Amino acid sequence: MSVLLESSTTTSTLRRNFWAGVWRVMRRKPSRMVGVVILIGFVFMGVFGPMFYPDHLPGNPDQITRPPSAEHWLGTDDQGRDVIALVITGSRYVLTAALVTALITVVLGTAIGLFSGFKRGRWDSVLMRLTDMKLTIPGLPLLLVLSTVWKFGNAVTMGLLLGLLSWGGVARAVRSQTLSLRERGFIEAARGLGLSTGHIVGKELLPSMAPYIAMNMLIAVTGGVYSQVGLFFLGVLPYESNNWGQMLNTAVFRSGALTTPQGLGFLLGPLLAILLLTLGIVLVVDAMDEIFNPRLREE
Repeated sequence: MSVLLESSTTTSTLRRNFWAGVWRVMRRKPSRMVGVVILIGFVFMGVFGPMFYPDHLPGNPDQITRPPSAEHWLGTDDQGRDVIALVITGSRYVLTAALVTALITVVLGTAIGLFSGFKRGRWDSVLMRLTDMKLTIPGLPLLLVLSTVWKFGNAVTMGLLLGLLSWGGVARAVRSQTLSLRERGFIEAARGLGLSTGHIVGKELLPSMAPYIAMNMLIAVTGGVYSQVGLFFLGVLPYESNNWGQMLNTAVFRSGALTTPQGLGFLLGPLLAILLLTLGIVLVVDAMDEIFNPRLREE
């Protein structure tokens, strides 16, 4: 009983020390806190923002493609709807699809890379050949073909497909790191103690690669945003859901935002949202290595 109590106390102390270290790292550079605030803001906007607006924003024939004003800070679209309201209501689809993309990409890529690099031999050869085949498949042409038979009105469906097309690079990179780490002394010691493969991978290898995995998770979010926004902007996917890519397509090809000053706000709305999201992720990624590396925290 005393051993369990002591173990629980030690775990609690380590957890408190970790979060205290995270707080020190974030305070060291104010820009990192700005990045956290930006990401929290987007999460809040994606979760709660659409609740303040109807599913289909009503148009106003008297406010079609108006420039920014005190009433509409970024102007209106070609149906007289407020651009900021469109950015907010479209954020849920974009962020949900990007998050699902990142989860599938990182989980699948990390699992394959770890297993392949640790086991080596026949399994390594088979999995890496499959990964190489995956990397040779052109994503955009495949999505163009799938868009003719598959509707992407559901954000989870979009994220699932993008994730299944994006894990190859992560798998390759994780495998390379696994091959390097498996020869380190602490892994050899774990093998010598007869620890199970699951313990070695879960308790020894994964924590060592946590910074890289966390950074890939955030970077995959931006990749998911760019991919889906690009597809909707090109007009190859149906307009069943409001999102930033659809806004860009409408602004450029229907509202003449590139040539008409009145439509400039309609174009800037989704672009600013994408820019801010990318900025927030870059600022948080800057702190990742220092958070997970105790030596850097102590410097």
